[in-house]
Amino acid sequence: MREKGVTVPIIAGIMPVTNGKQIARITQLSGTYLPSRFKAIVDRFGDRPAAMRQAGIVYAAEQIIDLIANGVNHIHVYTMNKPEIAAAIQTNLSEMIGLGNED
Repeated sequence: MREKGVTVPIIAGIMPVTNGKQIARITQLSGTYLPSRFKAIVDRFGDRPAAMRQAGIVYAAEQIIDLIANGVNHIHVYTMNKPEIAAAIQTNLSEMIGLGNED
């Protein structure tokens, strides 16, 4: 973005996908495709709500880990009024984002 002349701050956004039917509908309406790894997750767990929720949280956490590891310091998590999703991600990443117990 900087190479294109954008100088305003940009914050990465992650939207955890925890509902298989919802992602199927979104991709159908938008005509977009899913990365093969994520498509496999949706195909495998999309019809099992609790498993899809858990898989979506893990996948989002992995994306955030990748961003942090590559120097991104600010990430917005879109949880669509589901604070328990944000809390689960925060718990999974607590040591990496400095929220773990200090020894």
